[in-house]
Amino acid sequence: MAGVQGERGRDVARPRARAAGARQSGAGSDDLGASSTPPASPGQSTSAGEIASRISLDADFYDRPVLEVAPALLGCIVEFEGCAGRIVETEAYHHTEPACHAYVGLTARTSVLYGAPGTAYVYRSYGIHALLNAVCEPEDVGAAVLIRALEPLEGLAAMRERRGAGELTNGPGKLTQAMGIGLTENDTSLVDGPIVIRHGEPLEYVTGPRIGITKAAELPWRFCALGFREVSRPWPPGFRASLR
Repeated sequence: MAGVQGERGRDVARPRARAAGARQSGAGSDDLGASSTPPASPGQSTSAGEIASRISLDADFYDRPVLEVAPALLGCIVEFEGCAGRIVETEAYHHTEPACHAYVGLTARTSVLYGAPGTAYVYRSYGIHALLNAVCEPEDVGAAVLIRALEPLEGLAAMRERRGAGELTNGPGKLTQAMGIGLTENDTSLVDGPIVIRHGEPLEYVTGPRIGITKAAELPWRFCALGFREVSRPWPPGFRASLR
C-alpha cells in the first residue's frame, strides 16, 4: 500500500479504497479483507465462559502498522474487572499527523505512546473523559488505536450503575466510564495487565474520517463495524443501511 513518509523516516500505510460495501476485519491476516472465520452478527450473545476461554492478543498483534491494527481490533473483546465489550469502532493515530498526541515528539505525556506495543494509553480528554488507546508499532514510533465504541457483553449491571439506564458504550468516554477504566490503567499492559483485549470474530466494516478532531480530520482512519448501533455518530457513509 502507498504510504506517507513521516519525519522519523517511517512509512504510514494508507487504507485501501473501500470496495463494494464493506471489508472484513481479521486479527491475524495481512489481507484486511480475508478471514476463515465467519463474521459475528450484531447482538450475538457471548457468555462469560466463552469470553474467558478466548486468549488475549499478544504483543506481536500490536507490533505492526497502526492502519492494520485498527480494523483488526474490530470484533475483539475488551475485558476489565468483570465487564466486557466487543470492539465495534476504532480510530488510528500516528505521530506523522497533527491529531496524534505523539506529533509533538517525546514528552512526559506522550512517552507511553512511544513505549512497547500492546500498552494501554489512557488520557483525560477535555479534563472530563478518560479515553482508552492501544499503543501500536515498534517502540519509539508513536502510534495508537483509540477504542471508540463497544457492544456491551458482560457486567451490564455495573455499567448501568455507572452510566444510568441510557447509552452505555457508544463513545470513547462513555465506554471507559461504563467499564470503570480510568487514568490508573494508563501505561499498563493490554496483554496481561488489568485491561485485557481478547481475540474475537472478525467483523465487516466501513471506513470514514475521524470525528471530534479539528486537525487531519480528512484522513479516513475511522473504522466502524456494520450493523452495531453502539457505533458513535455521525455514522460514516454506508453505515445506516446496515442497521436492523
